[in-house]
Amino acid sequence: MSVIKPYLRLSGLEPLVVRPETNFINIGERTNVTGSKKFARLIRENKYEEALSVARQQVENGAQIIDINMDDALLDGVQAMTTFINLLQSEPDICKVPLMIDSSKFEIIEAGLKCVQGKCIVNSISLKEGEQKFIEQAITCQNYGAAVIVMAFDEKGQADTEDRKVEICHRAYKILTEQLGYKGQDIIFDPNIFAVATGLEEHNNYGVDFIEATRRIKQLMPLAGVSGGVSNLSFSFRGNEPVREAMHSVFLYYAIKAGMNMGIVNAGQLVVYDEIEPQLRQLCEDVILNRNNENNEATEKLIAFAETVKTEGKVEKKNDAWRDNTVEERLKHALVNGITEYIDADTEEARQKYPRPLEVIEGPLMAGMDVVGDLFGAGKMFLPQVVKSARVMKKSVAWLTPFIEEEKLANPAAQAGGAGKVLLATVKEMYTISAKIS
Repeated sequence: MSVIKPYLRLSGLEPLVVRPETNFINIGERTNVTGSKKFARLIRENKYEEALSVARQQVENGAQIIDINMDDALLDGVQAMTTFINLLQSEPDICKVPLMIDSSKFEIIEAGLKCVQGKCIVNSISLKEGEQKFIEQAITCQNYGAAVIVMAFDEKGQADTEDRKVEICHRAYKILTEQLGYKGQDIIFDPNIFAVATGLEEHNNYGVDFIEATRRIKQLMPLAGVSGGVSNLSFSFRGNEPVREAMHSVFLYYAIKAGMNMGIVNAGQLVVYDEIEPQLRQLCEDVILNRNNENNEATEKLIAFAETVKTEGKVEKKNDAWRDNTVEERLKHALVNGITEYIDADTEEARQKYPRPLEVIEGPLMAGMDVVGDLFGAGKMFLPQVVKSARVMKKSVAWLTPFIEEEKLANPAAQAGGAGKVLLATVKEMYTISAKIS
């Protein structure tokens, strides 16, 4: 008799099973009226069909779950949530992923639950109004079959220290599992990601508090998940995207190692940990891990560095120094960083250099994808970045394919003997390349 393992199982049109070996789950944040000015404007103007393009872009960029939030004083949240989800359900390329129904108002959450198909996540419920209200809302979510995010928030307020985060999460877990019969894997905790580098010393340990609380939560309640709104961390640097992206990547690198297995992020704006400018990466680590930060020293250094990035101008300066490397290094750099701009020219240069076009795939392209795989496995690269790498690979293979076909036609032995097949798979995109097996 087969045993059903205690994994978090979600679904849109397609299932999403979160196993222990599953890498970090990216929850797209842009379909949130408080997190995207564009999305908020489209919803306020009743341009719902156009707003769907924001959700579609998040899925295309690698979001495995979409967070939907309609908390805006100028909106009828219930009507907006109902309308948007109903429209989204008819778009299979979007609704294939699970949804996260996100609101601070439970009537808006319940409106979303009435419309959503599959198994979603509710974000969030908490103990801030006491146990009775918490239990009522948890039962409603349970009746709709949803998993729940529990915010580390109780009658005394939001948890800001490591001990308070663990204490509140454990209390909520015991109520949900012992009184209401929740499965541990259907509970996800949000131990509150707060802004660091604010200049206030009492905020300096917020990154460490979250990371260490996550470690203890996973030890105490191993079936539960841990999530959070990653952009909150860098709120002090809003408007300075290079610094914010670096902070998010550094924070996730350490939080994931501690047990954080999902988070609300902009799926299209994540930087590869190893590709962060070394000085910036060091400064981010010092601030987030509260190292060398006596008298706000690390904070002041990061703020000073951020100003130099900011004053370089509004137009992003491209660093094309990597273009001076060998073609093999250029192909690797393009794959790791998801750069398609030069891939046709570099692939053609490599084709001219190697005896057969297939050797370009088996050589530098596969070497580059090996690096991508290693970074992904080490938690230094995330699915949205791997999706971009797959697009680069696809474009390069598409350039080489006619030459591979031409080589086959020019070689009667290959036609007579029949070609073998090399299967190269990255994420869900797969490319089959016919080749002679000698």
